[in-house]
Amino acid sequence: MREIAFIKQNKEKWLEFELAIFGKAKKNPDELANLYIQMMNDLAYAQTYYPKSKTVVYLNHLASQIYQKIYKTKRTDRNQFIDFFKIDVPLLVYEYKRYLLYAFALFFVTVSIGVISARYDQDFVRLILGDEYVNMTLENIKNGNPMAVYGSGSNWGSFIGITVNNLFVGAKCYFYGIFAGIGTFTIFLQNCIMLGSFQYFFYEQGVFWKSVRGIWIHGSMEIFAIVIETTAGFILGASILFPKTFSRLNSFKIGFKNSFKIFLSTFPFTISAGFLEGFITRYSIDMPNWLSSFIILITLAIISFYYLIYPFIVHKKLHSLTAENL
Repeated sequence: MREIAFIKQNKEKWLEFELAIFGKAKKNPDELANLYIQMMNDLAYAQTYYPKSKTVVYLNHLASQIYQKIYKTKRTDRNQFIDFFKIDVPLLVYEYKRYLLYAFALFFVTVSIGVISARYDQDFVRLILGDEYVNMTLENIKNGNPMAVYGSGSNWGSFIGITVNNLFVGAKCYFYGIFAGIGTFTIFLQNCIMLGSFQYFFYEQGVFWKSVRGIWIHGSMEIFAIVIETTAGFILGASILFPKTFSRLNSFKIGFKNSFKIFLSTFPFTISAGFLEGFITRYSIDMPNWLSSFIILITLAIISFYYLIYPFIVHKKLHSLTAENL
């Protein structure tokens, strides 16, 4: 069947799906289940015969939205807060996984730009970080503790101040996405170039490993969370730029609701990073190598698993359960 005929044959049914998703047509769980089965059949057909078509993207989005609606009607007796992190966010991350890929690709490219710029322009680090910070860090390196800046202030004061600042940076990465994603790109670009030049500065001074042991104790979660917040900002911007078959307003509503959930999911990791920076990083210079390395690896493993592996596990598991039970 030609794609045009396929669309013409099923467009009324798909309209019914959209009405169910947006709450304009009331459907009980059984009706939703039947809609989901039909949607999955249409999606499978489209993936087989029109794999690169926009129809596949459209049907995949509808199927995902209907699935979440079905699941929501069947879990009223469960803890919604737990389900938010256990089910909702992983499914959304899976649905928007290509935006996560874009954010990580941009991260590595822009960090590399920071590294290269710092290497070939001796004034670049001072331009990015400021003379005062660079001079202070050089003095700390001279005194044998490159990470001394993290030991200033009280534990609780540092924790609160750092966490508030990181939440603010993350919020900018996300909410600036409303400017068609350009605002998110700009904030992320600045932070990644700063990170690359900052890390190269320590390498140039011969204290790279000491800096890694200190910075990445909290940085694994902090930087990873910023990548996720940037992903959410890109989703928000894309909902405005690329409404697909939806009206631009409805596309924005969907994009905002879904991206905001992903953004909120970063809060526990950002707060954890602030705690580590306020209470643990300051002692990195005195830690044995194995302990600092363990903290870095375990924090990176936790957040990487949640955003890079767990969404695929949840999607596969719940998709199987739906196929068996609906």
